[in-house]
Order: sequence, then C-alpha cells, then structure tokens
Amino acid sequence: MYKKVFGLTVMIGILLCSCKNNDEKTDFKIEAVNNKILQQTDGTISLKVAKADRYQDKSNPSSNTAEWSVLVSKSGRFNVWMSSATKDTTDLKYDNSVKLSILDHRLEAVPEVDKIVLNSVDVSYPFFRADSFLGELYIQDTGLYNVQIISEKILDDVNRKDVENSKVLEVFLKPITR
Repeated sequence: MYKKVFGLTVMIGILLCSCKNNDEKTDFKIEAVNNKILQQTDGTISLKVAKADRYQDKSNPSSNTAEWSVLVSKSGRFNVWMSSATKDTTDLKYDNSVKLSILDHRLEAVPEVDKIVLNSVDVSYPFFRADSFLGELYIQDTGLYNVQIISEKILDDVNRKDVENSKVLEVFLKPITR
C-alpha cells in the first residue's frame, strides 16, 4: 500500500512539474514574438534602420550592420527594396555594395536611384527619399528569421544628423504576386 501511495505521489509531482514547465515555455515564446518585426497583412516586411540592432565600425564603415528578427507568416518570393535619404537625386554616392542576408540567401547590389518619393514623411529638407531595387529572394518557410544588412551608409542616431550625401532609412520586402 505504501509503495502505491508513494508511486502515485511521484506521478502527480511529475505531472505538475511538466505542466508548469510548458507554461513557462509558452510565456517565453509569446515574449519572443512580441519583440520581433511582424509581417504586414499584405505580406510586406518593413525593416526600419531606427528599429534595428546596429553595429558601427569607425575604422571600416563598410562593415556597418543593421539586424532585425522577423516573424514571417506568409512565405514566397519577394522584391527587396531599400530607401535612402539623399541630397543628390541622381547619385546616392555609395562607395561599396550593400549586402543583405536572410539564412542562406544573400543579395549584393550597389544602390541606384530607381524611384524618388517626393514629400515623404521619412525625411526633411534638404533630403529626398530615394528607393533602390536590390533584387529578388525566395523565403520557403514561415517562421522566425534574422535579417542583416551591411553598408557604410548605416549610421547610428548620433551620426545621422551630419550626413553629407545619403543614409539608409529602411529595407522592405514586397511580395511578388502573379
């Protein structure tokens, strides 16, 4: 009889502990999702540099990095665009190519002015917003991804105010529809 009561007590203890651990894991997952960039309902993923984790290398600015954690809810093929604030609407004056990586996918391009957005709320005079097409990529599965962009034009908040030519504002992934 003693062995049965002891065994039953141990089983109940194990069951209660496992239920408690599952609740803690669920709380952690909810917290992790709350700190991530979410995909918009139309499938667009908007990554503002101001909301990124940034690393700036003063000795080698071409390795300046911005990184986001993105929760992809709709997989598929995306056009990748980058917005820059610029004073010169004909030349963005990027010295090096911009590198974007998501998992094993990597895009590399020297941004050119593909579209000028007049009266953008993202910039103020004397800057204009210029959008550049960087390329196309395919995200096969939904889930949590780290997105990283490397460019000398990624600047911290202090240095953003004294930009001479251009600076990266945002990267956005637009879904390709057929």
